[in-house]
Amino acid sequence: MKAYLAKKLIAFPVILIGVSMLIFVSIRALPGDPARLMAGPEATQEAVDAMRVRLGLDQPLVAQYLHFAGDVLHGNLGVSLQSQQPVTQEIAERMPYTLMLAVLAYFLAVAVGVPAGMIGAVYRNRWPDFGVMLLAIAGASVANFWLGLMAMNTFSVNLGWLPLLGATSWKSYILPSVTLAVLPMAVMARMTRSSMLDVLSEDYIRTARAKGLSATTVYCSHAFRNALIPIVTIVALNFGSLIGGAVVTESVFNWPGIGRLLVDSVRYRDYPVIQGVALVAVCGVVVMNLLGELLIAFLNPKIRFD
Repeated sequence: MKAYLAKKLIAFPVILIGVSMLIFVSIRALPGDPARLMAGPEATQEAVDAMRVRLGLDQPLVAQYLHFAGDVLHGNLGVSLQSQQPVTQEIAERMPYTLMLAVLAYFLAVAVGVPAGMIGAVYRNRWPDFGVMLLAIAGASVANFWLGLMAMNTFSVNLGWLPLLGATSWKSYILPSVTLAVLPMAVMARMTRSSMLDVLSEDYIRTARAKGLSATTVYCSHAFRNALIPIVTIVALNFGSLIGGAVVTESVFNWPGIGRLLVDSVRYRDYPVIQGVALVAVCGVVVMNLLGELLIAFLNPKIRFD
């Protein structure tokens, strides 16, 4: 296990370096000139050139990246071109809102998706299975922004039960978290059903039933335990998708998280904020994937020797 952990930890910084390069180059491929935006639409070319020098955009791309990487190693993500505030401060102020929203959506997706998949597998080709799969297909097909708008129109505008926009109280978390949880919930339900069906067809399940064990013991203690590995994999990976889905959800609900911050920064070509938010989000996804792989290796020791 120590050797497996060491190999994963060595790969971690290599992945981050590659991702940081990709983020850095991709951002600079965006249309628009941040120097022009900062100088103003009526600024002269001399003023724009002076602003470009001030922002360091006149340097070669390699030099810009090395400067960026050096600052990141010292915990400095730069200063926002719009607010003139440190990027780390802006991210720190908005990160709790995104994390709380993602964690609520995550637990909701697991709490509903995994049991729904088990029900679908246990009642295969019967009406509970058809109902679960119908809802799972609908959840995986519906657009996130459309679902959010419909939820706002129904529960906020028409019924007046929940707040419409922003994060004003605990009720404000309900609609965004449910909207964000629908897609991973559907994915988890389908994956759990598929994994459970594979296990339920094994000989040891028939042996357990022949021994007279109760259905609860067979399904929960034998089948579900052996179906955990693909379920854990998809559960870990779906936390990363929640971070990505938060960008759309936060924009729809005007949520004060890093997803909304990223959208606003792209609009104004605020390179430091875009780089900082993207890098922090990627780090979170990589860490969750690493924890998922370690958990899988703990559940199945054979994986450690692959």
